[in-house]
Amino acid sequence: MSRKNIGLCFFIVLIFTISCKKESEVEVFGIKIQKKYSQLEKAKWFLGHWENVTKEFITKEIWTQKNDSVLWAESFITVAKDTVFYEKVDLIERNDSLFYIVSVRDQNKEKPVSFYLTKATDTQLVFENPKHDFPNKIVYTKITSDSLVATIYGSKKSEEFPMKRKK
Repeated sequence: MSRKNIGLCFFIVLIFTISCKKESEVEVFGIKIQKKYSQLEKAKWFLGHWENVTKEFITKEIWTQKNDSVLWAESFITVAKDTVFYEKVDLIERNDSLFYIVSVRDQNKEKPVSFYLTKATDTQLVFENPKHDFPNKIVYTKITSDSLVATIYGSKKSEEFPMKRKK
């Protein structure tokens, strides 16, 4: 094997080693390399237990950090003691892009639907999937450190879900 081929093999192994590790810090030949998830950092204010209690229903979203590149949430709407809506969300950073991947119970055969981050500010994240019927846009707006509004949009309607951080 030529030196050129050995160098190429070394480079491929190095890239594979770095890309396959899930930790935010990897070590290659004794050198620590810090992986950064800058897109996911923009959503860290999601973390926590969010809730809105009205006379008709209770809305809850519980966000936790699954690992260095994934935030995970469960979202519920309950009426009396019955859960009338349930979804799971993975907020995943891949290749410097942020994806909001949601699976809703009793919808779409519970197959996940992906939305792509299209706008990010300190107080708002916008995720879109123009090919999905409803919603095709999901917006999280931070009102204060203890309150947010999640809004879902379709071509003909929208729904708002204001929530406060539960202490």
